[in-house]
Amino acid sequence: MKTEKYIAALLYRHQCVTVPGFGAFLSEWQSAQISEGQNSFTPPRKLVSFNANIKTNDGLLANHIALSENISYDAALSKITIQVDFWQEKLKNKENISLENIGDVFVNSENNLVFKPNHAVNYLTDSFGLASFNSPEIQREHQPVEQKVIVDETPVISLVDNEKEEVTIVAHKPNTNWLKYAAAVALFATAGTYGYKMYYDYTIDQQTQLVQKNVQEKVNQTIQQATFIIPSPSTGVDLTIEEAVKPYHIIAGAFRNEANAKKVVAELRAKGYDAHTLPLNRFGLIPVAFGSFRKLEEAQKLKIEIKQDEHTEAWLLID
Repeated sequence: MKTEKYIAALLYRHQCVTVPGFGAFLSEWQSAQISEGQNSFTPPRKLVSFNANIKTNDGLLANHIALSENISYDAALSKITIQVDFWQEKLKNKENISLENIGDVFVNSENNLVFKPNHAVNYLTDSFGLASFNSPEIQREHQPVEQKVIVDETPVISLVDNEKEEVTIVAHKPNTNWLKYAAAVALFATAGTYGYKMYYDYTIDQQTQLVQKNVQEKVNQTIQQATFIIPSPSTGVDLTIEEAVKPYHIIAGAFRNEANAKKVVAELRAKGYDAHTLPLNRFGLIPVAFGSFRKLEEAQKLKIEIKQDEHTEAWLLID
């Protein structure tokens, strides 16, 4: 049985997938990353990690296998047990366990269990279709500034008549006074047009204000002559304020027995948590939450506090 394909399918929708007797695969959200040295861009993703200390069966994987293969819950749990025994035997023999699209699990030289995730698969559905890419570095060239030298090219004409005195004639620029007169005439014409427009706009505004004043006086007269009848107050209306939606839940566990779920709720409330049960999920289990929140940031904060204070793992469930 390819148990890893069922684990991978659940990682798209859940933050924690526990394999009973083996460990739990956890997924943490990571924002988009930019590697300045390599000019590479990576979209938001879910990073997969492994915790060998979480081995308690929460029913999630077994229920998923039972629904997928159309078998009973006990039969699915038996298949998981056989698969875990096979994995444990391989680890005992220092062999590598390669889980497709998830990563590799192996024992290092110090006899510690190591998980190497497969970064090629992104389990964040919001980033579907987004891939990493490299952008070439932009090379900016500095163009030298050319300096222009203006040379007076006014022609000079020299006339020499044999041994007679030399006469130098300097050519002058043509008279441009007529351009100044034309510019002045254009300036006065523009000023006249602008002044006429201002006078026209002022006249229109005065007439508009006069009309508005007359209309307002007639409206006031009509209001003074009108009679207002206030009806008797109607019966009271009950206003029901809907409770704010809290789609983010920090889950402590899921139970098939309602008594066990209520017992855990009581224990968590005694510790100061706003614990409560959630509606029965599609696997027939009753989830128990440390608390529920409107914002993702608040839920993530509580999850970190639980890990520090309770020394246990909790996962995020999003409605």
